[in-house]
Amino acid sequence: MSGPPRCAWANSDPLLATYHDAEWGVPERDSRALWEKLMLDGFQAGLSWLTILRKRDAFRAAFENFDPVKVARFGPADVERLVQDAGIVRSRAKIEAVIGNARAYLAMEAAGEDFSDFIWTMTGGKVVRNTGRERLVKSALSEQMSAALKKRGFKFVGPVIVYAWLQATGVVDDHERGCFRHHAST
Repeated sequence: MSGPPRCAWANSDPLLATYHDAEWGVPERDSRALWEKLMLDGFQAGLSWLTILRKRDAFRAAFENFDPVKVARFGPADVERLVQDAGIVRSRAKIEAVIGNARAYLAMEAAGEDFSDFIWTMTGGKVVRNTGRERLVKSALSEQMSAALKKRGFKFVGPVIVYAWLQATGVVDDHERGCFRHHAST
């Protein structure tokens, strides 16, 4: 694939390359955007990220642009509608988790806990730079964050899902050494 040198995983498909170059690993500090990306990473469990990227617009339409206030109001009829939506991953457990996670997100907000501040406080507000050569699938940070999210009522937030999300949202910089984005984010 043409273009600048990038992480090897992003070279197999133009959609992955575009996502990598513009979004993956860019520090995200918007609470709603962080929540949306966590929900999408939950849907990815057991699937490829490319599958989720191809369905992202359908996910946004199905989940009211991932507005936690609207999603928290979803009930059984919405779950049934979403289970029938061929545009998304039709896992009842994952759909129900997103609805419950919207409620958990709003409960944090109601308690005065900003989602972005909650996440970034765990890193002292700084991007964690993976300096090792080993490709991690989880870390002490993802285990700590997973436990904290579960304590607040979130589902589909195990340490592996959380680590992928931390990478995607730029909380952790895991761009490969030869990648043009390696340590480019602040």
